[in-house]
Amino acid sequence: MTVPQFGIFAQGTIAHEFIEFDLRPDVDMARATTALSQLRAPAVAAGGINLVIGFGSELWKTVAPDQAPADLANFAPIGRLGGHHAPATQHDFWLWISGSSQDVVFEHARAAVKMLTDVATVASERPCFVHRDSRDLTGFIDGSANPMTHEAPAAALIPDGQPGEGGAHVIVMRWVHDLDAFEQLPRQEQERVFGRSKQASIEMTGDALPADAHIARVQISDPAGEELPIYRRSVPYGTVAEHGLYFVAFSADRTRFDRMLARMFGTDADQIHDHLTDFSRPVTGSFYFAPSLTCLAELGERWGAAAVEAIPSSAEPAGNPST
Repeated sequence: MTVPQFGIFAQGTIAHEFIEFDLRPDVDMARATTALSQLRAPAVAAGGINLVIGFGSELWKTVAPDQAPADLANFAPIGRLGGHHAPATQHDFWLWISGSSQDVVFEHARAAVKMLTDVATVASERPCFVHRDSRDLTGFIDGSANPMTHEAPAAALIPDGQPGEGGAHVIVMRWVHDLDAFEQLPRQEQERVFGRSKQASIEMTGDALPADAHIARVQISDPAGEELPIYRRSVPYGTVAEHGLYFVAFSADRTRFDRMLARMFGTDADQIHDHLTDFSRPVTGSFYFAPSLTCLAELGERWGAAAVEAIPSSAEPAGNPST
């Protein structure tokens, strides 16, 4: 039985750091893989810490071709001519470090970057935080439609017996909000943009739900009408000058992300775009694969990785894991 990366499901962490990396030109792949495999476990720190690592499709196919899911791919730009669009800013790998305080997260992010400095360069870095009771900066609760705790692994993880079992496809997008424009809308119209009430997060249904409401566009289903969920772990970020949502979600099937994006950006058959994209725009877009801890351990052995030394490992993650 495979063991997933704990941080995917760990709850209760309030500080987050997301870092995207590119491998250095002509890097020795064995050396790079050794360094990456050393990051496979959570680290011990005051207050605890979680670390999740995701590999870009080309890198993962290089280091573990036998564990590459069939639908593994890089993020591609999407949008309609004259309409909203999402750019592709794919990088080689991605780290998500979370913990109970920003100082602890910062220290471990810095340690991780130092460990990788000989094999990779930082392409982007974004500190994030939890806002109020897990609300987006628009004031709406984020992730209220997430699968229940016991259902989350089925939504997020590739089933046993398939290439990449116990791992998860990841979508990473940084969205910049135009809060000034959004806040000019009356509360009732704001709720129609999202498709749910602002305070209690009660979803609109039937004729009350606009066709271009956010929840109407991002909820997808199979031919039998059963919902195909993803597991969201997004958090806000920003300064007074620029702010928004760092969108992160995990899925057992990458094509769910493709369908969701097509419905958001008007490239689906009905050509309706998500009304929320009139008030928030993505400025980055990447897909990654977060392999299981089991697979990462095997990867280290395969490439001759040394034991973890730079960051001590622990069997337990920060926060309260939901598995």
